[in-house]
Amino acid sequence: MAPPFLSPSLSYLSLWASGVILAIVFLKLFHLLLRRHKLAKAMDNFPGPPTHWLFGHALEIQKTGSLDKMVSWAHQFPYAFPLWVGPFIGFLNIYEPDYAKAVYSRGDPKAPDVYSFLLQWTGKGLLVLDGSKWFQHRKLLTPGFHYDVLKPYVAVFTSSANAMLDKWEEKARENKSFDIFCDVGHMALDSLMKCTFGKGDSGLSYRDSSYYQTVADLTLLVQQRVDSFQYHNDFIYWLTPHGRRFLRACQAAHDHTDHVIRNRKAVLQDKKEQEKIQHRRHLDFLDILLGARDESGIKLSDADLRAEVDTFMFEGHDTTTSGISWFLYCMALYPEHQQRCREEAREILGDQDSFKWDDLGKMTYLTMCIKECFRLYPPVPQVYRQLSKPVDFVDGRSLPAGSLISLHIYALHRNSAVWPDPEVFDPLRFSPENASGRHPFAFMPFSAGPRNCIGQQFAMNEMKVVTALCLLRFEFSLDPSQLPIKLPQLVLRSKNGIHLHLKSLRPESGK
Repeated sequence: MAPPFLSPSLSYLSLWASGVILAIVFLKLFHLLLRRHKLAKAMDNFPGPPTHWLFGHALEIQKTGSLDKMVSWAHQFPYAFPLWVGPFIGFLNIYEPDYAKAVYSRGDPKAPDVYSFLLQWTGKGLLVLDGSKWFQHRKLLTPGFHYDVLKPYVAVFTSSANAMLDKWEEKARENKSFDIFCDVGHMALDSLMKCTFGKGDSGLSYRDSSYYQTVADLTLLVQQRVDSFQYHNDFIYWLTPHGRRFLRACQAAHDHTDHVIRNRKAVLQDKKEQEKIQHRRHLDFLDILLGARDESGIKLSDADLRAEVDTFMFEGHDTTTSGISWFLYCMALYPEHQQRCREEAREILGDQDSFKWDDLGKMTYLTMCIKECFRLYPPVPQVYRQLSKPVDFVDGRSLPAGSLISLHIYALHRNSAVWPDPEVFDPLRFSPENASGRHPFAFMPFSAGPRNCIGQQFAMNEMKVVTALCLLRFEFSLDPSQLPIKLPQLVLRSKNGIHLHLKSLRPESGK
């Protein structure tokens, strides 16, 4: 118990501290209310669906069927409408090609209200950088996606895909459907590990195996935070079990990346090892980053290296998993297109053991089907920007600098003013003659403009190799009792998985 003569002093300090805390809370609340007022005023000229005073449209967004609700609202409010996530974050939701061009043909930064949630994990990599730093990193990373670098990855994709398909042979013999999403995710992460670090399932240590689970956990935790506006405040989030789990997973991911970078740097000090790397069949992503220099000879710092590696793992894993899984669903849903893709793949493969780089350009019908699947089921349904300067739209309306933009790719790709019969699966939309006159911002599975996806060619190549191999090994059909329920997260998932029946096409499978 404190002596009596200290009590007045302690009471004064307690009152003073309480007053400071209340003042900080008041100032924060005032700042948020002022921000809401500015965002709402900026979007005055854009009518939209009714909004809840506290939750905004968050309750509608979290319901099953929210993607199709967005399409319905897009029909009701042409070009754009305000979209509120909670009481203080409001985006102008756009889904029309000219509107998309007005914003995405520029270099506006990603919206910090969404992408800042990734910073603790990915650091300041290409995904969240802007300005001169973004330009420097983009220039340094571009050689890593040159055709000469991508060519040998065909063998990597083949190896990872075949390992998955061998497991599917066993599952197919059980004569019941199963969820393919998890297996595709593991295969995509295995490919990415091999392309990034030069190793995958074939030589995983305990450290590497735990890294697989860490990446999966981090992706899930980021999505849960985006969906729950009560977790948007850093101070509150770090106090929750979710926040503490996220920090632990971030540390585990960083420890792994740092360990690999340190080891690779140590190896590169040895001239003999340098020669081995130079004569390898392919350089992995880390080799290229370690050797990258700008015009002044400046290389990436250790923090930059880790940020870009972690960003590559985040962006390259779930998007590919989503794309391949929904493509196989489409093939099961439309068996006539599945068979045509299979026949094309058989003809291209011929008597070869595996696909080569030059074969990818011959997969014309498969590519059209992949693009049509991307149109109906874009791996990333929504992307966000913050305007660095005012923008004037084609219909005369405008937005001031600082406004937040949400490009709803799912609604854009189902815009009936752009795509006739948008719900119909028609790969011929992407034939050369049909695609030639289309608005360049009508189809944006990899975003568009200067900040488009740097790894889109990498992703398309993996999609072609893996899906062609899948169709050659199996016939895919639906499980009518477990049709997928679309779930828009950071990538497009299914709430109940993607359950398909598989029938092996190998002659010996029937013995």
